[in-house]
Amino acid sequence: MTAVNASSVTSSSRLLPIFASALIGVLMIFTVGHLQANVLHNAAHDTRHATGFPCH
Repeated sequence: MTAVNASSVTSSSRLLPIFASALIGVLMIFTVGHLQANVLHNAAHDTRHATGFPCH
């Protein structure tokens, strides 16, 4: 493997996690942006109870 090939492999292997993280972030924002407020509240409320965090 030459130095040029090694650097391109390293560069592309660094870009994959960045693009994957960006895609997950965009999907999360898109999904949350289209949910009703009541659904978000119930999900957060149930998560608090499941983790034992007091919410009342």
